[in-house]
Amino acid sequence: MKKINILLLILSLVIWLVSCEENVVKIKPNEGALVPYLDGGWVSVWNDEFDGDALDETKWNYELGAGGWGNQELQYYTKNNATVSDGLLTIHAKKEENLYTSSRLTTKYKGDFKYGRVQVRAKLPSGRGTWPAIWMMPTESKYGTWPRSGEIDIMEHVGYDMNRIHANIHTRKYNHMDGTSMGHSQVIDNVAETFHIYEMIWEPDSIQILVDGLPLGIGLFKYNAAFSQDVPYHEAWPFDEHFFLILNIAVGDTWGGAQGVNEDIFPQTMEVDYVRVYQKDYHYYDGFSPDKAENLRVSTQLANSIWWNPTYDDFGVSYYEIYVNNEFYKTSNLNQTMLNDLTNGTYEIKVRAVDFTGKKGEFSDPITFTKQ
Repeated sequence: MKKINILLLILSLVIWLVSCEENVVKIKPNEGALVPYLDGGWVSVWNDEFDGDALDETKWNYELGAGGWGNQELQYYTKNNATVSDGLLTIHAKKEENLYTSSRLTTKYKGDFKYGRVQVRAKLPSGRGTWPAIWMMPTESKYGTWPRSGEIDIMEHVGYDMNRIHANIHTRKYNHMDGTSMGHSQVIDNVAETFHIYEMIWEPDSIQILVDGLPLGIGLFKYNAAFSQDVPYHEAWPFDEHFFLILNIAVGDTWGGAQGVNEDIFPQTMEVDYVRVYQKDYHYYDGFSPDKAENLRVSTQLANSIWWNPTYDDFGVSYYEIYVNNEFYKTSNLNQTMLNDLTNGTYEIKVRAVDFTGKKGEFSDPITFTKQ
């Protein structure tokens, strides 16, 4: 009888697990997705194949005007310099009498993303003075004005250094104004003659840049709490909020125009075949709870800060729960947090990871923390 009861219990458990699996279905891709799925659990959530005869303003905004755009740029952005035909978006940079014109398009409030995979197939302009870019800015700037809330440059190219593709990130701790910018670059053949796929894979603690499926240079930006102990995590890595896409050609400025502008090269164009955005289908593919959070320690460089080893999960950690004296205190999106809100005293701190499906890992071993 005992064996029968055990067998019935096992059978009931199997039936329950199967029924749970059957209730989890794949996320449906967005309507109009030409390539709905990519290997690795990626599903299309937004795309534009530019199949019409005009820019789809349900997906894109025009940013208009001049004023230098923060970099002493020369162009005036208009609506007229962006056209859609024959399956391509074309941004035109022109010399018109005493004025350079171009277009700058964004997806703000129409395509805002937190983590994901972006693919843009494009052919770039050429010539001294051009500066095309595929990049992202924060939708709400939660952490403050540039560079505090971050910037992600998927592709940049300056025409005086043909075929060298750049990828950069900018944060409060790492930015070119302070000489601490983080970037990768590599020569890619014939960027103005042929189309290439410029790609970003953005996870909670990393951003990988690829061209035609291969890493650009080292190709990886990654948050490392050990190397950023001197600041709260968002000053080094503010990429845990929603960002939107930008496509543009700038003319001149402090970088693209560092060797002047060749007036004889205009007009120039950037042609874009498609823009596709994917995100992971966590609920369908995630199979395991996160590992136990390990090695909590108090920062030696920043008062009232603790950090720990990044926790492994098969489809990524969404956030960490912080417990103080066995009571929930707050969450942190990365493996570092500030404890400034505690009153002065000594506390027991524990942490556990939570994945994107809500599965929770084991609590870390506790540490003793003294609020200063």
